[in-house]
Amino acid sequence: MLEIARCAHESDKELSLAVYNAVWPQDAITMDEVRSFEASLVAHGDFLARVDGEPAGSGYGAIGPWRPDLVFVLLTVLPAKRGLGAGNGLYAAISNWARERGLETLEAVVADDDPVSLAFAERRGFVEHRREKGVALDLTRSEPPEVELPEGIEIVTWAKRPELDRGMYEVALEAYPDIPGSEDEEVEPFEEWLAHHMQGPGDLPAATFIAVAGDEVVGWAKFSLTAARPKVASHDMTAVKRAWRGRGVARALKATEIGWAKASGYEELHTRNEERNAPIRHLNEEFGYEPAIGRIYLRGPLA
Repeated sequence: MLEIARCAHESDKELSLAVYNAVWPQDAITMDEVRSFEASLVAHGDFLARVDGEPAGSGYGAIGPWRPDLVFVLLTVLPAKRGLGAGNGLYAAISNWARERGLETLEAVVADDDPVSLAFAERRGFVEHRREKGVALDLTRSEPPEVELPEGIEIVTWAKRPELDRGMYEVALEAYPDIPGSEDEEVEPFEEWLAHHMQGPGDLPAATFIAVAGDEVVGWAKFSLTAARPKVASHDMTAVKRAWRGRGVARALKATEIGWAKASGYEELHTRNEERNAPIRHLNEEFGYEPAIGRIYLRGPLA
């Protein structure tokens, strides 16, 4: 017997998250990160599929202020429970939820090593919109690179210079629209950006590194950290002002991150970059990052 229901209680949300983490162990998160993400959204719907009373799948729909015209979807079904209708049921439930809010487009994500899920989406009319290549650096087999500071540049942590938050936002206003695939996304006003992107449970000021030239913030880079993967640090963002690109600022920031992670006891670094983002992908390759699981983003219709 198949049952699809919106998560009504905290226990339901815990089960939904457990399904997601089982299917996406490389991106596992805690409930604290879920709550922080939900605080940034316009609306969200969390659905749980049960087969014969046992959790089988999770469906999550999110509408963010950066793309209020579509619903971002994470639909996951446990491998042992596939083929029993959970995927179709969750797709229908999220579609109805989106329809009630006047939206007609879903953006779904699948791992690039999961052809079964990709085929499931394509059979329902979804087409690829963009692709992120995953890479990882094994810190147990490598030593941190030397930090080569460009002339006139100093790198400090946000923990030591909290007053630089406005300068980081000015960099974000230039850098975010230049990320391939994100050209149409809106950058939130300063206070919302700060709360939603820089002050979550996995955002540590001590793990946020800022490149300054005199009093000007010219770039920054930060990690996203989670207790769900305590030995893994994920690169969240590397941003440099347009006028300072090509001078080695991003290289110095990333080298600083690698050194901090190694000294802090992390064993692996993960990141994903849009496949058209050649500069950062080339930099990762130079630092010895190796291919890892990536993501394919697809857009398609409601059920």
